[in-house]
Amino acid sequence: MTTKNFSQASLKIAKIAIGSAVLLGLGATTMAYAQKQSLPTVEKVELDRYLGKWYEVARKPLYFQNKCDRDVTATYTLNENGNIVVDNRCIKKDGEQTQSGGEAFVQNPPQNTKLKVSFLPDFIRWIPVGRGDYWVLKLDENYQIVLVGEPKRKYMWILSRDPQLDKNVVNEYLQYAQSVGYDLSDVIHTKQTAR
Repeated sequence: MTTKNFSQASLKIAKIAIGSAVLLGLGATTMAYAQKQSLPTVEKVELDRYLGKWYEVARKPLYFQNKCDRDVTATYTLNENGNIVVDNRCIKKDGEQTQSGGEAFVQNPPQNTKLKVSFLPDFIRWIPVGRGDYWVLKLDENYQIVLVGEPKRKYMWILSRDPQLDKNVVNEYLQYAQSVGYDLSDVIHTKQTAR
């Protein structure tokens, strides 16, 4: 390789490196900007249509789901106080089912798009501490697929009425999550064995 060819090759590599750095910088800047914006929710959730069983399709990692290996579900029902009973279940690596019960409290009626969820024991759930945010970010009109998150963008779930969801639909919901500031580098795609 001549000195001239080496210089041209070096110049091309430098241009590619600079271009890549600019693109990465723009992507990081866009994500940082999106994360500083308030997290938009859907306009309204009809709770009676939202209730029932949902299958987890994807999520951001979180400590209290570390034990879950597959078949993660969430079932929502109304209780006598008008709050939502939360019944989360999954199968651990050893094949044993684990269950976690909680209660969700609507924070913005009648929109019903922002809830607080408590997994404290029943007798102290009325105390408004230890509650996590549960915001409905994207919901299809038939109440079959939902993206749920929280304002710090640490946690996120894609849930579906069907345990097997088309990958294009999953990608659509993930792309939306990214557009509102979620980092998707650590997303877990949940194994569902039900058909």
